[in-house]
Amino acid sequence: MKVLVPVKRVVDFNVKVRVKADGSGVDLANVKMSMNPFCEIAVEEAVRLKEKGVVSEIIAVSIGPIQSQETIRTALAMGADRGILVQTDQNVEPLAVAKILAKITAEENPEIVLLGKQAIDDDSNQTGQMLAALLDWPQGTFASELVKDGDHLLLTREIDGGLQTLKLSVPAVITTDLRLNEPRYASLPNIMKAKRKPIDIKPIDEFGVDITPRLEIVKTEEPAGRKAGVILESVADLVDKLKNEAGVI
Repeated sequence: MKVLVPVKRVVDFNVKVRVKADGSGVDLANVKMSMNPFCEIAVEEAVRLKEKGVVSEIIAVSIGPIQSQETIRTALAMGADRGILVQTDQNVEPLAVAKILAKITAEENPEIVLLGKQAIDDDSNQTGQMLAALLDWPQGTFASELVKDGDHLLLTREIDGGLQTLKLSVPAVITTDLRLNEPRYASLPNIMKAKRKPIDIKPIDEFGVDITPRLEIVKTEEPAGRKAGVILESVADLVDKLKNEAGVI
């Protein structure tokens, strides 16, 4: 079984992002970049499936600038077998990403496309669902557990009322949630081995997908600072503020 794992290069989750002075977006100059945390979970799950003998090959795919090779190398160091970089310096929105992934899926013919449920930069949470629709494949979103059951996959996901288990036939598109696993740290030997694993770099024009943005960023601003708390003398004062100032009762 072959697995395709899309991975995205984003601002490291430990970095406090800065908004540009003109409000046109986030300042990425001299900012540490890393793999999207949900993508790390997807890579880890693919590697675990390979260790169980369920998966034979893992292909890491990234769409972005040439520096995205670093993100792919991280996936290779974790256990992926080879990488594909669709190179572009433009910002690619989820629909265009899904269309490109659909073309790569047609070329590679994997049984599973395993990707993070969302990226922490745009929080769109759209690519997996759009890809499943384009491929007309079964989809399981927000997976917190994934088990091979014969020719099917049993996927557990968290819903408002508790847990829901889906039985998916393959090929299928699966998106990962935080509770699925804890990604491993790549060991130094594996980091060195990853340097020898192949990455196929393809220009985005090769896929014939229109990546013209459909959304326009009108303004980007930092969230307002929280007001200082107030110590009240009595419950009556609290009720008065909730009623007359906050307007919640």
